Amino acid sequence: MIRFGVLGPVAAEDSRGRPVALKGPMHRAVLGRLLVARRRVVPLNDLIDDLWVSPPEGAVAAVRTFVAALRRAIEPDRPARAPATLLVTQGLGYALRCETDQVDAWRFEQAVTADPGADPDRLDEALSWWRGPAYADFPDAAWPRADRARLAELRLQAVEQRARLRIDRGRAAEAVPDLDEHVTAHPWRERGWHLLALALYRSGRQGDALAVLRRARELLAGRLGVEPGADLRTLETGILRQDPRLDAPAEDPAGAVLRRAASAYGQVGAGVRLESAIGLLRNLAVTGPGGLEVAREQRAAAVAAAEQLGDPGLTARVIGAYDVPAIWPRADDAGQAAGIVAAAERALAVLPPDGPGPIRARLLATIALESRGTRDPHPPDCARRAETIARAADDPALLAFVLNGVFMQSCRSAGGSVRRDRIGAELIGLAARHGMATVEVLGRLIRLQSAGAVAAFDHADEHARAADDLAARHGIPLVGVFTQWYRALRADLAERVPVERAEALYRAAAVRLENAGMPGLRDGLLPLALLGLRLRHGLRADAGDDDWGPFEPWVRPLLEPGRIVLAEVPDPPADLLAEAMWCLLGRAAITAGDRPAMIRVRRALTPAAAEWAGAASGMLTVGSVADHLAALDEALGSAAVYPGRS
Repeated sequence: MIRFGVLGPVAAEDSRGRPVALKGPMHRAVLGRLLVARRRVVPLNDLIDDLWVSPPEGAVAAVRTFVAALRRAIEPDRPARAPATLLVTQGLGYALRCETDQVDAWRFEQAVTADPGADPDRLDEALSWWRGPAYADFPDAAWPRADRARLAELRLQAVEQRARLRIDRGRAAEAVPDLDEHVTAHPWRERGWHLLALALYRSGRQGDALAVLRRARELLAGRLGVEPGADLRTLETGILRQDPRLDAPAEDPAGAVLRRAASAYGQVGAGVRLESAIGLLRNLAVTGPGGLEVAREQRAAAVAAAEQLGDPGLTARVIGAYDVPAIWPRADDAGQAAGIVAAAERALAVLPPDGPGPIRARLLATIALESRGTRDPHPPDCARRAETIARAADDPALLAFVLNGVFMQSCRSAGGSVRRDRIGAELIGLAARHGMATVEVLGRLIRLQSAGAVAAFDHADEHARAADDLAARHGIPLVGVFTQWYRALRADLAERVPVERAEALYRAAAVRLENAGMPGLRDGLLPLALLGLRLRHGLRADAGDDDWGPFEPWVRPLLEPGRIVLAEVPDPPADLLAEAMWCLLGRAAITAGDRPAMIRVRRALTPAAAEWAGAASGMLTVGSVADHLAALDEALGSAAVYPGRS
């Protein structure tokens, strides 16, 4: 994965940390300008105006040359003539579609703002990413000015936040050197002076604390002609009176428990620590977006660490213990998912054939869970083998985990909502008998999706309400992402609200999804929902600046009729939106008069004739499959074309 740096000179490095050659300053300027835009499209004319005070003749061609060179540098493995996926062309402009963890400034912002109570050592790490002023190689350019100022202020806030955390956690003396340097460099920041004086006081240096406050007063009054603010005046009075409220707060009971547990934890064996860490990550993953992202990242690290210890049984237990319910059949990080699958395959290969069945079942189910959207026959075979073991094991938690893998491999052909509904019902039953809240949430959301596929909104409403209730009682906020999208779909399809109202509901749901930590769900979903809305209301399917993400291969033929050979468009991934992708391809085939493509689409869609295309996701639809089949039949002639006939 390419990473970009702007906290210093603009730079890029590959997945091994090696610098990516960006040629000259104009190439770096284009890269920096696109990073400033934060995934938004930068029109070509804006790029030209930002790169030159007085654009030369041939500026358009020059910018296109810079962009082409950048693409070669940052997408070195892209096949010839394959569409770009990172530095993309959108209309008459360009956008850099990178994720938060690919850009040091974005990661820094997330680290500073995501958790105000974070460990100060984590803020230490984030501050270490700075290599100089932001966009340091473009000090006079106008385009980075606002972002540079914002990032500089955020950095100062991070320094102060780190100091505050150290002071509050009984590490006041550690905060003094950094704060002393901070106020020397930025003498007008009263918060810095306040923190330095408080750190000195709590370190037993009352006289030094008062001297710092006098220094602050002299600087502010002597150079700016203002008196210190109320916070500094109150602190000075409190220090003179030795106000007990300035003393370090007593450690709360929970904090004391965690501190002692962490100390003991460091003394147990590495294998025990890894297995217990997976239990922590499992709980962390369902608490919210930050927890989900951390859990995903640290899970991969834990699996790698287990493999390094050379104990296949330990590796298998670490892999199989991460039984976090999964509802969306597209990976948030395909590379990471592939790594987990490969580790599970390696563990299976070295475990004794007569070894514990539950461990083998969990490894097999992990392969099914992480191999999402594939049409490879191996993952569903793993799901079937895991289910056989689990049903014989009399282990409800194991069966629930395995059924999640079976669900993930249930989209092999169109129209599988009835089968998925049975899986959801069994999960709810297991949860009710054995008190497994997250398993019931999974079952409820699966049944919501299955009911949505056939527009059975009364049943879907029941499961949405139950899922929301469970989420509130058990602290699982990500459930609301799915139920809010469902309610937008319901208003659109069942209540038939005006187009403008439906669009607003979808956009509101997308805002919540933006920070949910699930890029595999987020990318391209809102444009697809709005496209379905437009198509069903007979409105023009206009691409605009939409980023179709993973849906691009099936949307583009519809938006650009005649420019793409439909025979070369692959089958959609085997997921909850496969029917929607087939329907879009079918519309493109009708427009192009491509009879073989129409026959191909009809064969794929026929099993889903009773469903709404895309509604199996519980989030959107491009219309009734029956209507799409009827349009295909009309285009093909008065006689319907059945599978096997052409």
